[in-house]
Amino acid sequence: MNQSPNTWKFSRPFWTANIVELLERAAYYGMFIVITLYLSREVGYNDIWAAWIAGGFSAGLYFLPPFSGAYADKIGFRKALLLAFALLTVGYFGLGALPFKSTVIPSMIIIMIGGSFIKSVITGTVAKETSTANRARGFSIFYAMVNIGSFSGKTLVYPIRMELGLVYVNFLSAGFTLLALLIVFLFYKSSKTEGEGKSMKEIWEGLVRLIKQPRLIVLILIISGFWMVQHQLYATMPKYVIRLIGESAAPSWYANVNPLVVVLTVMFVTQLMRKKSALTSMTIGMLIMPISALAMASGKLFDLNNSQLGFLGMHPVAFMMIVGIIFQGLAETFISPRFLEFFSLQAPKGEEGMYLGFSHVHSFISALLGFGISGYLLDRYCPNPNTLTEVEKLTAYDHAHYIWYFFAIIVSVAAIALIIYGIVTRRIDAKKPALSNER
Repeated sequence: MNQSPNTWKFSRPFWTANIVELLERAAYYGMFIVITLYLSREVGYNDIWAAWIAGGFSAGLYFLPPFSGAYADKIGFRKALLLAFALLTVGYFGLGALPFKSTVIPSMIIIMIGGSFIKSVITGTVAKETSTANRARGFSIFYAMVNIGSFSGKTLVYPIRMELGLVYVNFLSAGFTLLALLIVFLFYKSSKTEGEGKSMKEIWEGLVRLIKQPRLIVLILIISGFWMVQHQLYATMPKYVIRLIGESAAPSWYANVNPLVVVLTVMFVTQLMRKKSALTSMTIGMLIMPISALAMASGKLFDLNNSQLGFLGMHPVAFMMIVGIIFQGLAETFISPRFLEFFSLQAPKGEEGMYLGFSHVHSFISALLGFGISGYLLDRYCPNPNTLTEVEKLTAYDHAHYIWYFFAIIVSVAAIALIIYGIVTRRIDAKKPALSNER
């Protein structure tokens, strides 16, 4: 659909899609920031099982979209969104209403399937309802809605957790997605899309081809090191700060610092690095990440009984966690905008689109491993207080900050690997013209 490039006027499907994207992100991030807490406190899983379940849930959300997106292309965007938000509403409500080991995993699977439709359908709508003249503006609105939704959902979690309990966070998410379902039903009418797109077989063949590309697989494994640490905002941080500070800790508010930093700095960083290669930008971001992890660890080194730091006498663990998250957000601005560019350049010519559909495979790997490792580290260094005697509690958290040292090591190794990767790939590429000339 052609819109005037000189105005901010877009079609009704465009604005409808962006509004429901905001609601879906508020629902998801509101639930996800406390998911491991919920699985442990309300359902009864230990830290290790809670981490693996949450990690599998997150990994599935990154793996399924190419396949659910293909199905959405076949049935049409309107039907796909109605199905997605119906599943999400049932899933979130079930997660809160039935906090039992026999029911939470089916509820999370329903949420995972419903959520997997959203990204492909919403971004597809934005692409279809804009022209080449205003597409960049359209996607800037989309990303703004994502960040507003994320920020809003996590902001509401703290008062709900404190006043009503963790269970009600899921009901809030169900309310958001039910409202989105009604909005789609009443207002969303998109261009005809039934029968378009790739088949499931073509999507699967594309994944197989990607796996057979050593350069891409190595890049994915390396960049997973960054995202493993990034996932700790949801895997480790909520339990860590509450167990060290107490129930007054607000992990959902601390996590909101990340999107705030990204929004405030991404344009500046992009402009700063415009003449540098994508690999150089990503390497700088990877080198910032160990500083983030070490800052998060340092809060525990203060005298927790007597020290206060930062604005309004903030607890040192909270203050240094926020400092670490600031560095984390800054690192993300160097890495995320350039990763897709670099990833597409590594894909075989003519297959960039197919390969970009699987550009989030690194998030699948990092979510699964990042959450899994977190569970073992929490169990070892920052255990659930309900499993401890009063005597054990006196010393149980003495080395809780060691958790962040592990992640500092992981991302440092990934940074070094990325530097080596850049050197090796440049040498390989430099040899190709010489070999061609010899022939």
